[in-house]
Amino acid sequence: MYSRPVFRQNMIVNSLQAQRVMARSFDRVSNALFSLDVILRIIGDLKEIDQVEEVIHGHIDKVAEDMKKALDQLSKVMADNGIEDTPGYSAPVTYPIEITSPQVAQFAHLIRSLDKLMSIVDTLWLNTVLTSQQRSDATYEWQQRLIKLAGRIIGMEKRARISAHSKGKDEEVAEAAPEQETNDVELSSEAESTSKTSTNMQEEVSA
Repeated sequence: MYSRPVFRQNMIVNSLQAQRVMARSFDRVSNALFSLDVILRIIGDLKEIDQVEEVIHGHIDKVAEDMKKALDQLSKVMADNGIEDTPGYSAPVTYPIEITSPQVAQFAHLIRSLDKLMSIVDTLWLNTVLTSQQRSDATYEWQQRLIKLAGRIIGMEKRARISAHSKGKDEEVAEAAPEQETNDVELSSEAESTSKTSTNMQEEVSA
């Protein structure tokens, strides 16, 4: 068995939206990222590993950049309204997580950023700066952005499995990186959409 470096952490998540993303997608995304690395090594295209990692970094960085802009904008709204304190939460959840790759670390950081963003949204709502509808729209939008990102990553893993199948590497892949079911309907739908876009991993790299 391959011995991998790992950081084990306890991650405290406060907001309902970040908890949903964590519960629905984190373990599955972590498994997909590990499987992608293993499958591409079995296929034997080491150059493609770096290229696929670049694509994943790009997807994550785009969400992170947009989220930072939203954080900065809403933080300014707080300051403009003289609001300094953010609320506590009645039911925070602690998740034991394993950081096994830079991409897993990035995804965990995104969830932490989502948690912070939701705290600011809730602060503005509690201070009547945002309406209930504005709060609902913002929380749903960002929850779905991360769910969609998770689905795309899982879809890339599925696409790698298709590539392995076309090269007769099914058994080796199944032994080294058994496929994990995606039971979440939204995750599964986004993953299927991504995996069917093309059976050629290189086309995703070039996109």
